Amino acid sequence: MQWEFSWGWFLLGIFVLVAGLLVLKYHRWIGDNMAGGVMSYGKIKTAGIIACIVGMVFISNLHTLILYFIMHLVAPTRFP
Repeated sequence: MQWEFSWGWFLLGIFVLVAGLLVLKYHRWIGDNMAGGVMSYGKIKTAGIIACIVGMVFISNLHTLILYFIMHLVAPTRFP
């Protein structure tokens, strides 16, 4: 399995990264208006950080390699 650049995944990764950054910036407003208040601030910030990490993985197009290795661990004979 080789790594190759993809503009589609790059743009999707940018969108996911921007969404994660917006969640991090407005986590208090999101917590007050859409969640349980102060107790959910940490959870919302954690979700924003995870979204940023996933966005960076999409930008670098490493998700295909990660999924390939996971599937190869689950069923090594079915995936070349």
